[in-house]
Amino acid sequence: MSGSVSGFLAGLAVAVLPLLAAGFWLGRRTARPQHLGGLGTPVEHATFQTLHTASLATPPLRAGLTEETAGKSARKLRSLLGTDALCLTDLEKVLVWDGAGAHHRTEIMERLAGPLETGRGEAFPLTCDTPDCAVRWAVVAPLTVDDRVHGALVACAPRESAVLVRAAGEVARWVSVQLELADLDQSRTRLIEAEIKALRAQISPHFIFNSLAVIASFVRTDPERARELLLEFADFTRYSFRRHGDFTTLADELHAIDHYLALVRARFGDRLSVTLQVAPEVLPVTLPFLCLQPLVENAVKHGLEGKSDRCRIQITAQDAGAEALVVIEDDGAGMDPELLRRILAREISPSGGIGLSNVDDRLRQVYGDDHGLVIETAVGAGMKITVRLPKYQPGVHSAGRVGRP
Repeated sequence: MSGSVSGFLAGLAVAVLPLLAAGFWLGRRTARPQHLGGLGTPVEHATFQTLHTASLATPPLRAGLTEETAGKSARKLRSLLGTDALCLTDLEKVLVWDGAGAHHRTEIMERLAGPLETGRGEAFPLTCDTPDCAVRWAVVAPLTVDDRVHGALVACAPRESAVLVRAAGEVARWVSVQLELADLDQSRTRLIEAEIKALRAQISPHFIFNSLAVIASFVRTDPERARELLLEFADFTRYSFRRHGDFTTLADELHAIDHYLALVRARFGDRLSVTLQVAPEVLPVTLPFLCLQPLVENAVKHGLEGKSDRCRIQITAQDAGAEALVVIEDDGAGMDPELLRRILAREISPSGGIGLSNVDDRLRQVYGDDHGLVIETAVGAGMKITVRLPKYQPGVHSAGRVGRP
């Protein structure tokens, strides 16, 4: 999902809340008089309280609709509505009941079949043999994400109220927006995980075959060299296929690159020359897992492609204030800039499956569009790739958006 969709939904959520404040103020002020202490007009005070209460309910809901998140949000949502009781449900059960009349749980779930199926709200009287029960009427407002009903918000009151019907619907729409944002966050996480799986699948079978062939060639002539290369191969594959975490440090990524280059040098010998210059202060910087290795693999492939003489690759990592600047440059065959543009736009598939578009997409997803790959190239002029890595917590975007790594 794009950042613009998330921004629109967040804006929609903010736009709904002032309507809640304006719609509920008279009823809430009559029920519980406020002592303002000179803090603005009553309407301004009610608006502030409503926005503040809604902001407290937001963080749990952004993690989805579960018993835990519902439990953390229910009291704040009930405060928004000023009702005697409120419950949140999924499609099968009551997740949380806050307030009086909890003995109505079973009746509520029995009456939810219609609203959960149609996605339309409903109000109905509650049957109760308890004389002092404070709730006699329920208002059901379905919670929907992408036109699919995920559960319901049920507000309970002593009597029927047209204002409560409208208010419950507005709060349910706001909750639905939070759940949709949570769904977008989860979708983005799943997309990043899928991209990493795709990138692992793109690790060239030819590279694996050639590495094993090189190792085999040393078994008889230089057993110690074969052992060293086998350890390099094991360390590289162990890192590439690890299952914990979508992020790593620059130090770990460069260490994996060193294993990769050791295997490549064993195959090409003096034809490959690699210079590495890294500022020690940038080694702890966090970056997306398998972000730089595909770029080095790209440099090796295009650096040696169509050449019989030596290929030179330079890798630098410098401190640039709030960012770490990583540059990978080769003097190889280069590429037509228009062809490169189409590869990054995924209009065509790159030969060899090196994953430039994959890395570019993941950098933009994590840090924002202004942190995509910067690539300078031309046919016969080599290629220079620049990566800007912010030093802040992974998943915190440069534009102020907060994501979950």
